[in-house]
Amino acid sequence: MEIRRLTFEHAARCAELEELLFPGDNPWPRDIFVVEFAQPTNLYLGVFDGDDLLAYGGISQLGPRHDPEFEIHTIGVDPEHRRRGLGRLLMDQFMQLADGLDGEVFLEVRTDNEAAIAMYEAFDFRIIGERRRYYQPSGADAFTMKRASGSERRGV
Repeated sequence: MEIRRLTFEHAARCAELEELLFPGDNPWPRDIFVVEFAQPTNLYLGVFDGDDLLAYGGISQLGPRHDPEFEIHTIGVDPEHRRRGLGRLLMDQFMQLADGLDGEVFLEVRTDNEAAIAMYEAFDFRIIGERRRYYQPSGADAFTMKRASGSERRGV
């Protein structure tokens, strides 16, 4: 398996996976991925087995480079390849980026997605709030989670 940066040619596969993973919550179409990939502040990575995209994720850097914060936009794993640590591989990459610039990281996750919440907590994310009816059209609630910057976590 290999982690590579996603390009426009991967947008259709990402949209296909979104349909499988988030059918009741406005899965992103191909065109949204194309726009996301084009943003200079975004980094989208995929886990590949040969040419097969098995998992994808995106992070955005916000704020100035000397004092950044980051936001995880999405993480998705092909249902046939879950429980193999693919989401963790992507999170490792994203957390290395954030730690390299000493930035805090935010994300939203469905309150009923226990597996994702456990993974995020393993990366030192903590629940800091709840957004009622965040996901549409399902109306599912989301937790907002935050991972403190490296210097904050070390008490510096």
